[in-house]
Amino acid sequence: MVRPRPAWAGRNYLLLTGATVIASLGSSGALIATAFAVLAAGGSATDVGLVAAARTIPLVLFLLIGGAVADRLPRHRVMVAANALSCVSQGLFALLVLTGEPRLWQMALLAALGGTGQAFFAPASEGMVLASVSGEQAGRAFAVFRMGMNGANIGGTALGGALVAAVGPGWVLAIDSAAFALAGALRAFLDVSGVPVRAPGGGVLHDLRDGWREVASRPWLWAVVVQFSIVNAVVAAAEAVYGPLVAEQHLGGPGPWGLALAAFGAGTVGGALLMTRVRPHRLLLTGALCIFPLALPSAALAVPLPAGGLTAVMFGTGIAVEVFAVTWMTALHQEIPEEKFSRVSSYDWLGSLAVVPLATALAGPVQDLIGRTAALWGCSALIALLTAAVLCVPEVRRLTRRTKPEPAAGGAVSRAAGAAESHTAQAE
Repeated sequence: MVRPRPAWAGRNYLLLTGATVIASLGSSGALIATAFAVLAAGGSATDVGLVAAARTIPLVLFLLIGGAVADRLPRHRVMVAANALSCVSQGLFALLVLTGEPRLWQMALLAALGGTGQAFFAPASEGMVLASVSGEQAGRAFAVFRMGMNGANIGGTALGGALVAAVGPGWVLAIDSAAFALAGALRAFLDVSGVPVRAPGGGVLHDLRDGWREVASRPWLWAVVVQFSIVNAVVAAAEAVYGPLVAEQHLGGPGPWGLALAAFGAGTVGGALLMTRVRPHRLLLTGALCIFPLALPSAALAVPLPAGGLTAVMFGTGIAVEVFAVTWMTALHQEIPEEKFSRVSSYDWLGSLAVVPLATALAGPVQDLIGRTAALWGCSALIALLTAAVLCVPEVRRLTRRTKPEPAAGGAVSRAAGAAESHTAQAE
């Protein structure tokens, strides 16, 4: 017997969720394909890092501009245009790999185009899912959305790795290009009849200053953004640099490490499922408490725990991180005015990403200076201390979920005062 879909899962919600699942499947596999394409062209591990950096740098540079643009133009059009740019860049990348020997500068340039597309897509997409449902059901709807996205990321990674081995990285990149095209087409069919027309602002710089004032005026907001600028950086250093080294020397190689990372992904799906049932009253207090477990993987690597123990830790951490993600987005959806949401989101994204390249670059020298075990314990301590500091902010402890009468379900994109989608990772 087929269960009827929930009343809150309207046309726009289904289009947005379907588009994100499709794009996540393609993008997760493309991350693996890009690295192997560089290696197949004769590149080194350093070259793989350079191509990855080529995507990250424009993402960081253009995020604030992307946020301002998304608050001035219809957001669904910005999303479709960004998907089109990513489709073209990945299609050209696939063509280069399939027809010849791509050069490093060509791959870096195409990766940079993809990063530019993400810089405009991410702020525009924030809030679209939550704004497609009523305020009473926003948390549950976002949790289901995240469950689909995280499941697609896990499946896309596994499928992408298998396809790279079976048919080569070029075809996986071509599939990603097609996924962006399909996702963009679905987003083009969004019903935006209920979106209020925004009055022209005073220019991009004025909008950026206005967005900064929105962030700076809310201690709970800037405190969490500052916290995650460091938390994301040390987590990236631990997972991208120290984790593989510990796995190679103590856990039996890449297999156990891959299993631990997969367990984290499975935990995020479990956390999203949990949040379809739980609606905490103190949103940010609940979310902040769930950041403490992020200190555990670094501590487990510092010990180091056996592979089974590390896998269990990563699974539990994934659950906790997902609880934070849903409560954080629900808080933003509730508190930030809709017409300023994208520019505020761009500052959130910038804080989350800006320090990551520096942290991963310094991870090796820090290990040489103080040792890997000390560096890992330092990562764990930083996460715990910053989370404790955020809990000292009164607004973080006091911000509560507001309840209001539930309007009739409908398909318009904007039915709530504001919205949000993801503080950690966001797939196109």
